[in-house]
Order: sequence, then structure tokens, then C-alpha cells
Amino acid sequence: MNEPIVARSTLAHIAPKAAPALATSTVLILGRIWNANGAEHSVGNAALMVVLATGAAAAGAFASAGRSGNGVLAGTCFAASGGLALAGVAGYADGWSLPLLLWALATAVAYGLAARYWRTDRRDTVAYERHMIERRESHAHTERVEALRASAQIEFARSGAQYAEALAQALTARAALPGFDPVQLTRAGLPELPAIDATKEC
Repeated sequence: MNEPIVARSTLAHIAPKAAPALATSTVLILGRIWNANGAEHSVGNAALMVVLATGAAAAGAFASAGRSGNGVLAGTCFAASGGLALAGVAGYADGWSLPLLLWALATAVAYGLAARYWRTDRRDTVAYERHMIERRESHAHTERVEALRASAQIEFARSGAQYAEALAQALTARAALPGFDPVQLTRAGLPELPAIDATKEC
């Protein structure tokens, strides 16, 4: 019943929100480093990035096609295709204008896609928490009912024991009276006491 309380740190809460911007910024920085190391206006390098980006996009299209399409794999392939395209442009272009424009566009698209998954995750989390609250309330109600039932049984057993003890004390006191004769009681129509118990008490 008692579940551990997990306190999420501020970093663990902010990190998923910053992940799309960090990913696109990393690609942009690596592309510009590549640009400074000889990729600027290099047709071969640009063609390589076009082929890789097209291949990743085609893999994403195949992964999402059909009834058994894998959404996670398709999303990963399309993200890789966009990252390769951004890296190719950042490496090939001679200025910052086009790479920054594509970086802003890629970041906006990444946040748009991530927001959809965050909403789904939040809905699932809220539904799970609601379900757990209902289960805890149901279990707490069952525990209260069982506790009341156990208390009633204990009180009943205790009252029965007290009654038996009082009856035994009354029988003992009656048997200890002077001139007590169980035979006379039987003749008078009163219930007969066991002879063994009477002799034991006497």
C-alpha cells in the first residue's frame, strides 16, 4: 500500500524540454566545424549528405508504411534525415544565414513533434495516477471494512469469554454454598449439574 515517493529534480524535469534545442544546436555546431575544415562549397560532401538524408527519409517512409508500421522507428529515421540535411547545409553554406534559418525551422518542427508526445505522456501519467488513487481508495475501504469486522469478532469473542468466566464463577460460588445438594435441584425440576464438576468444585 505504501509506495515510495520519488521527487524529480529540476534538471530531470527541464532536460526533456531542452533536448530538441540541444540536438539541433549540436548538429548546427558540428556542421559549422565541418564547414571550417573544408566542407564549404564541396560538391562531394554535399552529395554525400543528400544521399544519406534521402536514405534516412526513405527508411522512415518504409518503416511507417503498412499496418505494422513502427512509429518510433519512422520518427527516428525522419529525425536523422532532417539532422543530416541540416548538417549538410551548415557544412556547405559559406554564411550563417541559411544554416541559422534551417536550425530555427528544425528546432520548431522538433518541438512541435515532441509536444505531441509530451501531451500523450502527460495524459497517460494522469490516467495512471487517477487509477492508482482509485485503487488506493478501494483498498483503504476494504481495509476499513476488514478492520471493523475483525474488531467485532474480537469483541464478540471477548464478551463470550467474559460470559463463560462469569458462569464458571457463579457455578463455583453456588457449589460452595453450605447445604448445596444437586439431587434436590434435580428433583425440583432444575437442570442437573454434572456430578464430576460438582465434586471437583467441592
